[in-house]
Amino acid sequence: MTETFNIYCDESCHLEHDHQQVMVLGAVWCPAIKTKDISQHLKDIKKQYNLPSQFEIKWTKVSPAKLTFYQDILKYFFDDDDLHFRSLIMPDKTILHQVDYNQTHEDFYYKMYFDTLKIIFHPKERYRIYIDIKDTRGGNKINKLHEVLSNNLYDFDKTIIERIQIARSYEIQLLQLTDFLTGIISAANRSITQSPAKLSLIQQMKERSHYSLIRTTLIRENKVNIFRWHPREDST
Repeated sequence: MTETFNIYCDESCHLEHDHQQVMVLGAVWCPAIKTKDISQHLKDIKKQYNLPSQFEIKWTKVSPAKLTFYQDILKYFFDDDDLHFRSLIMPDKTILHQVDYNQTHEDFYYKMYFDTLKIIFHPKERYRIYIDIKDTRGGNKINKLHEVLSNNLYDFDKTIIERIQIARSYEIQLLQLTDFLTGIISAANRSITQSPAKLSLIQQMKERSHYSLIRTTLIRENKVNIFRWHPREDST
């Protein structure tokens, strides 16, 4: 029986001239039929900490005062078997020579999204992708990304990837979770955070995942799957 999955995507330092060395893409996915229950569970955790359901789970909002709240969010992610996370890490995007690859930064952006998502896709399943794109060209990017992903899957009639759409993280609990997990991976690979609360969450994710968060995992890893990209080594 065909099953439909929702995929929620976020980006960290993906712009060409943002003066950041590390780029990270992240994706949380789960069965579409489970999204309502998962969203409600995340709201229930907020309620336990007297936070309104509109409070946005974000890595940048982690603080000592909210550490136990974020620890519980991370614990819930690991305890729920329907939730999965995939992250692509580019350690140094400044080494890219776009001319050598005969592609623009925009072309490269779509290629990185395909490399992030390709292990999630199965030809007999269906997918709906939601992306928190913050720039003004979001609509054009979405259309192009749908075309690129579908063509790479030989899904020319778009039956595997049913749709890709822009979403706003403050409206979608699972997109907020993606921001949070992607932030952990990004911080672990920058080694620059001095926040004890954030360092605690990085350590918690290392312990629960049994991974360093800075190296490529086995390709069949289904809970926390990480791909550390390097030029000419993009086949994982």
